[in-house]
Amino acid sequence: MEQPSPAPEKLTLRLNPLNDFLFLKVMGEPGDETQLLGFLNAVLRRTGKDKIVSVEILEHRTFTAEIIGDKASVLDLRAVLADGTKINIEVQLRNLGNMDKRSLFYWSREYTQGIEAGQDYIELPNVVSINIVNFEFLPAGSFHTTFHLWEDSDRNILLTDALEVHFVDMVKFKVLQEKDIKNDPLHRWLTYFDKDSPPELVEEVVKMDTAIQKAQERTAMVASDKEALREIRLREMALSDWTSGVNHAKREGGKEKALEIATNLKKMGISVDQITQATGLNVQQIKGL
Repeated sequence: MEQPSPAPEKLTLRLNPLNDFLFLKVMGEPGDETQLLGFLNAVLRRTGKDKIVSVEILEHRTFTAEIIGDKASVLDLRAVLADGTKINIEVQLRNLGNMDKRSLFYWSREYTQGIEAGQDYIELPNVVSINIVNFEFLPAGSFHTTFHLWEDSDRNILLTDALEVHFVDMVKFKVLQEKDIKNDPLHRWLTYFDKDSPPELVEEVVKMDTAIQKAQERTAMVASDKEALREIRLREMALSDWTSGVNHAKREGGKEKALEIATNLKKMGISVDQITQATGLNVQQIKGL
């Protein structure tokens, strides 16, 4: 008789499940089909007879230290369903200001690679893009938004179901007042993905959902691999470096603007004290202009 899987150990220092390298290790490698199926059914709202029961995870590259440490690299997950539908999942923790167009670019890559020279266009696959973002991407709408190609004046007319793009906004989900982890599997997954979720709540959703339990077990396994853990930390450092660079650029840009304003005010004969109050610069900086 097969023994039940032991309950996954609670990680003392919980890794961020949305570190894109860790996400790929937990959800996007052969052997991760159980947890990926659970997540896809949750996002695509597939239940009962419509549930997705089979998925093939596509390995398409080797991750080197240079790729992992490159803050510009996109580590996306690619898979294909039994009916030929292609899946592309991207986790983006930083707002680069191009999420809409980049999502369409990756969608088009999967779409156009689905046909070879001489084949009929009817052979082109449906492609579903799922974007998990940790910033407020759309000012309006729910934490989970879905886009298709509808006719502008009559939303009952769908041009094609070849395009389906999802955005899952973690910022909006975190502030959601009523989270229904009991009845909504997507709420359970996003609670698990939120690194700030209370440990007891994470433990609860893990116990409620076998697919999330598999993800937790896989995470614990990855965390026990020193090389994988080093690569996860390397990825975190790359993202932190990006944030530091952006913040530095903002600070420098603000300083340059203040110096420009101070120069103009000084030319107008405004007193140093008044210029200090107006720009936030100190007396030495203003006298040095």
